[in-house]
Amino acid sequence: MSTVYQQLPALKSLRDSSPFNLPRPIIYKRRNARWRSPEAAVISSFHLPMRSFEVKNRTFAEDIKSLRLITAIKTPYLPDGRFDLEAYDSLVNMQIENGVEGVIVGGTTGEGQLMSWDEHIMLIGHTVNCFGGSIKVIGNTGSNSTREAIHATEQGFAVGMHAALHINPYYGKTSIEGMISHFDSVLPMGPTIIYNVPSRTGQDIPPSVIFAAAESPNLAGVKECVGNDRVEHYTSKGIVVWSGNDDQCHDSRWDHDATGVISVTSNLVPGLMRELMFAGKNPALNSKLMPLIEWLFKEPNPIGLNTALAQLGVVRPVFRLPYLPLPLSERLEFVNMVKEIGRQHFVGERDVQALDDDDFILVGRY
Repeated sequence: MSTVYQQLPALKSLRDSSPFNLPRPIIYKRRNARWRSPEAAVISSFHLPMRSFEVKNRTFAEDIKSLRLITAIKTPYLPDGRFDLEAYDSLVNMQIENGVEGVIVGGTTGEGQLMSWDEHIMLIGHTVNCFGGSIKVIGNTGSNSTREAIHATEQGFAVGMHAALHINPYYGKTSIEGMISHFDSVLPMGPTIIYNVPSRTGQDIPPSVIFAAAESPNLAGVKECVGNDRVEHYTSKGIVVWSGNDDQCHDSRWDHDATGVISVTSNLVPGLMRELMFAGKNPALNSKLMPLIEWLFKEPNPIGLNTALAQLGVVRPVFRLPYLPLPLSERLEFVNMVKEIGRQHFVGERDVQALDDDDFILVGRY
């Protein structure tokens, strides 16, 4: 079918009345014709991922599957509640120096739930820009909204993150089929770790969902918090698993074939956690760390970690509400634990101290 165009008369009148010799611009409108897109843009799907196939610096799922120790990195703050990038850079450098292989940026531990998406993507980009050549950067771009998860993941990969961490839709929840559709919407974009933590989401991700996601070459593996029986259920079928529970990670790694751990405790003692994941079975070291791990989770994470890092002097004692520091009795207990384990094993160089209540800054608006 031929297409008939008609030059707009308004433009012709404007040109004729101009004192300048303007070139003859032509603007067309269509008459009795349907617009058709260029042939190269005709693809029969409305759900195309915004992705790049440039491979020069690209990370693939296989590159993520080999990581043994990944730290869910803490996000420190300035007194007004903005990110303290100087302290953050120091934390990441200490992780790299102690052999940590990856960081989760903006996860639960990093308080992604208290960030705007602008802050979130900025911190991912900053981490890639400063440290992406030395450590794998895994951005927590998951959401209970599939639309938000898609958008954040597109942005995260665009700024260079090596992999995405995705949770199942929480609070509002969904069906099994809905979970599969949710993950199918983000898996095409790049390497992905699925995170199962029913204590926070209120809904378990059953194995049928993981097996469906495993059909994608972009599934790097699962961060599993249900327990070691579930870990072995996956590893026995060739699915990579990281323990999401520091108190179970030693047994997960050495008795149930987990690849490693995505750890909170490694924020504090990265060298000891590396030894726990790399040096073979070590029940003595595991027992030595257990009081610290239990202390960290007396209150919901990251309350204990935030308190500990402030007392070690590596971050300012600033809390974004609704998080509050642990009470003084627990802060004193931490000081004693540091001395028992050995200050040299913890991050930072200052002496550990028990901060007073007045030392902490609580920020509700930032």
